Amino acid sequence: MTAAFGRHYEVEIAGTDTRLSCYPRGKKSVFACGDEVDVAPSGSGQGVITHLHPRRNLLWRSDAFREKLIAANLSLVVIVVATEPPFSDLLVSRCISAAESQQLDVLIVLNKADLAERLPAARQALAPFAALGYRVVELSALAGVGALAEHLAGARSILVGQSGMGKSTLTNALVPEAGAATREISEALASGKHTTTFARLYPFDGGWLIDSPGLQAFGLAHLDQDDLAASFVEFRPHLGRCRFRDCRHDAEPGCALHAALDTGEIHPRRFEHYRLIRDEIVTARRQAQGW
Repeated sequence: MTAAFGRHYEVEIAGTDTRLSCYPRGKKSVFACGDEVDVAPSGSGQGVITHLHPRRNLLWRSDAFREKLIAANLSLVVIVVATEPPFSDLLVSRCISAAESQQLDVLIVLNKADLAERLPAARQALAPFAALGYRVVELSALAGVGALAEHLAGARSILVGQSGMGKSTLTNALVPEAGAATREISEALASGKHTTTFARLYPFDGGWLIDSPGLQAFGLAHLDQDDLAASFVEFRPHLGRCRFRDCRHDAEPGCALHAALDTGEIHPRRFEHYRLIRDEIVTARRQAQGW
């Protein structure tokens, strides 16, 4: 599945250059870009999706009432941030948790690194992630993407991030024939205008690359508390070591995470991210149950 827009999907027939415009049977639409499916031709250039093959993984987001499938069968999640407009480090943590929960590799790209006066602040915001071993590639999409291309070779990758970070510009630089639309940043709003409104897959150097719509939110309501905690890699050595089995890692005595926080093994900002996301998940589940 090479593109997904609502209930309309573009499917490439394996071993050919033929692409069909396809729709699912019934009212439910449970497919994502990167899915492997069977289709039955239904007319000139059209088809009906008849079967979904088992996924190796699925990147998705959810809140109390909605789920949004982003992409399937990935090997690498590329989180794109930039020196401007300002990016949310909380959104970076959310994307990392979503990737870690599906055992996906993560790469962080700091775009617009040529804006020297803004570079130190961006590096500082990314320092907690780099300290955990997450790879950070600094570049300017307009000057060259060779450093990024090396990481994408042979991988099944997706570019994710806020609007205005330069994902479509990166895609155009990596895949010149993509022709992805780009726009000026909206200075008045200090955020990017949405230029990609649907996910699209492009073949790339022995693998493929998906350009996805800009994110302003990334809910993780589908993760339970244990899954969320395990998605923070620095928490893993300490999980299961709290005095109480049902520890919420708030003010309970004998909390192993708080002990690691006190010794500097867990960065305060990352612990804050965990608690914000955890509380959001609790609220979302209550809302979903009508509490």
